[in-house]
Formats: sequence, structure tokens, C-alpha cells
Amino acid sequence: MKRLAALTALLLLTAAAKPVLVPDVSQRTVRIVYSFTGAELLLFGAILYPGGRLPAGERPVDIVVVVKGPAQSVLVREKARVAGIWINADRLRYRSAPSFYAIASARPIDRIVDDRTRAIYELGLDSLQLSPASSAPADEQERFQRGLVDLKRRAGLYYAAPRAVGVIGGVLYRARVAIPARVPVGRFTAETFLIRDGHVLAAATTHVDIQKAGFERFVAQAADQAEIAYGLTAVALSVALGWGAGWAARRF
Repeated sequence: MKRLAALTALLLLTAAAKPVLVPDVSQRTVRIVYSFTGAELLLFGAILYPGGRLPAGERPVDIVVVVKGPAQSVLVREKARVAGIWINADRLRYRSAPSFYAIASARPIDRIVDDRTRAIYELGLDSLQLSPASSAPADEQERFQRGLVDLKRRAGLYYAAPRAVGVIGGVLYRARVAIPARVPVGRFTAETFLIRDGHVLAAATTHVDIQKAGFERFVAQAADQAEIAYGLTAVALSVALGWGAGWAARRF
């Protein structure tokens, strides 16, 4: 029992000796209105070291920030050219894929951690752990995952910013993450990692809510809560606008 108590005390002291991250974000809620063209999140915080002082002689630390949107089910289709026509060929569904993914660091992530650590913490676009809904061969899964990441990247929803983090005096840090205009709504997570010599020393998570506001919020709620009425209204408006355009063309 004495040995167990001593081991427990040693583990507690070891855990207490690790640095701690205290993160924050410039805005907890991002509201999307008709004029929304994107936003920029400022993620900042402090590194609390044991004893309240930066250890002398320690190598510099790296801060990596990963912002993820709500997970969603995604169907990826692969097009093939048949008889001169492009058609949908193979497809693969993912049960869970982040709707938005951004990684910010002070230098390229492959210079900070190795492949194994990147895979464990999903650090980097090539290290995302997606969940395919079928048991497709590994090479096929890899091909579709590359395609999904490429589509998201071209839409501005997946990206890496290798020079978007600054660490001041080894204690304070700040990172900037751009939120595109086409960002999905929901609760986003911002994970901050403290890394030294390729090892993750500490991690912390904050949340950001991105939601529609004003008329956009009303339309989104109507489409979600009253599908039939929303559909009929949309059809009626389309017919009315078409009739109005035809009447104006005949009159003028």
C-alpha cells in the first residue's frame, strides 16, 4: 500500500509539473447575415508553467491550433468518362467528416511532429481520420479521401495556415483563423496544442458558435421545421416572379 501511495503521489506530481494552456477566442459567436463575407477568429492565450516561470534552457515550444466544424455525413461521387460523357461512377459515403477544418501553426506541421503524432491528433489535412460507411479497400478509401479533402479545400472549407501563429516570450500566443463566407453553421471546436521536440505537452479546447441571424435565420428555421410550407412558398414565389417577369416583358 505504501508503494502504491508513493507511486500515486509521484504521478500527481508529474502531472502537476506539466505546463497548462489557458486559451480564449476573440468572439464566441459568429452571426451570419445577408451581408456576411467571412470573418477572422483570433485565438489567443497563455502557457502556465510550473512555478509560474519559463524553465531556463528549454527548447522553444510550438503552438498548433485546429478549428473543426460540426461532423456531417458526406457522399463522395467519382466521375468517369464513358463514350465522351462524364457520368457518376463509384461513390463512397463517410459517416463522419468535419464540415470545416483549419490548422494554424508557426511553421509547416510536418516540421513540428512526426507522422504518428499527426495521425493521433489529426494534425494536418493528410491526417484526418474519416469514417467510411463501407468496408472498401484501403486504396479506394485513400483515393476518395483525397478527393473529399481536395473538394473541401477548393471550397475554402479545409485549409492549412503554416504561418498564422505567433508565440511571444514563450508564454503568450495568438493565432488567426479565417472563416469563409460559405461556412456551415453549428458549434465549432478550437483545439490548441502545446508541442516541444515533437511531443504534445498540453492541449485545451474552446468552442465557437456560428449561426444565422435575421432573415437568414428565419428562412433556415422555416426550411428545417416546416418543409412542406417552405416548399410550397418557394414554388409560389417562383411562379409569381416568373409571371411578373413575363408581364413586364409584354408591357415594356
